[in-house]
Amino acid sequence: MADKYVIRVTAGPGYDLDQHVVVPVNTHEHVKISSELIDIDLNVRVQNYRGLPRNSPTTSPYFSHEPHASNKDQYSIAIRFTPKRPASASNSKTTSTDPSRSSSPETSAEDASGESTNGISGEDLQFGNDFEHPIRDRLPPGFSYAMNIVKWWIDPGLEGDAYADQPYLYGPALSSFNYIHIGAGEVDPEKGGLWFEEGGDEDGLKEREAIGAPAIAKDRMKWALKPENKRKWLFQYDKTYCLEFFNPYLDFSEFSLRLPGFTLPIMKYWDGQSLRSKPKRSHTLRYTLRNRSTNDTYLVVVFTLYLKEDVNEDGSLKPAALEAAKQDKKEMAIEAGKAQGQAETEDVSKDEDYQEARKRFEKLDVRDGDGGSQTGNDGVD
Repeated sequence: MADKYVIRVTAGPGYDLDQHVVVPVNTHEHVKISSELIDIDLNVRVQNYRGLPRNSPTTSPYFSHEPHASNKDQYSIAIRFTPKRPASASNSKTTSTDPSRSSSPETSAEDASGESTNGISGEDLQFGNDFEHPIRDRLPPGFSYAMNIVKWWIDPGLEGDAYADQPYLYGPALSSFNYIHIGAGEVDPEKGGLWFEEGGDEDGLKEREAIGAPAIAKDRMKWALKPENKRKWLFQYDKTYCLEFFNPYLDFSEFSLRLPGFTLPIMKYWDGQSLRSKPKRSHTLRYTLRNRSTNDTYLVVVFTLYLKEDVNEDGSLKPAALEAAKQDKKEMAIEAGKAQGQAETEDVSKDEDYQEARKRFEKLDVRDGDGGSQTGNDGVD
């Protein structure tokens, strides 16, 4: 079924695809995205890429450099951003409704709403996946247990609800991104464009040291799981930061998720849409950089699958494809409504699915290099 589709990557400051630009995958030229909240430079690299624009490189020099070569990383989202100081408090400060949001007397730079007056709190900057419509009726057997494996093996900081009407899975940026660099980083065509590692420029290193942030990426990710440490970190307005997210788990060439001892063909569940005898015109997977406290959205990167027959030779989309995609969304909303009525049946089989998955994962003997359990080392959402 995957051979019937072609992938395209777009990005913008929000969810409206009409406001997105096409990302030139695997080129060293980065895309610039700006809004009243943030300025962003973006590079997306995908191994074995066979998508749009036409004649895009199938790989990037990035994947031949360490640690990505040894990791066998499959994709990378590299972000260089500068948050802007809000024009007025009303534009960016709202009272948080998140029950997990906590205030601290130690963070004197925060106002009554919990939003810092000098930047974005490390507690609030989130990165992850979200969907417009319910996907609960498309989730595979044992999904809940599989998510426990993802949190244990990859990122313990993940929070979300895959069974909600608008499903989401977010992690704190501080524990989700593989690399965080305070400063401008560098642009190196021989390494695939935006290139940075854990650390910072001279001022950035001093800032990290002052708050006790570890210099090693994996240590910083574990350090950032503690709320008191996240509160110490501030993404300051008018200052530049570099974030990079990469891993070997999501294979875009085969459209599959590969976890230890477990492979999930995501084509079947992409965007919560089952691929029936009559394939849907498009399927989307999106990554969102957002503020938990204010609900502001800073960046949305969307991987969209289109039927090959709906794409012109020049890589543009046929008008009929756009209309059909809108119709698909309406149909999916109707299907989601029907799925809600089947919730009782799903609950009956949930325990059986859970136990089946649990037996499968308990057979794994996963250890890290020190002989202990692997926990939160790679940061994938």
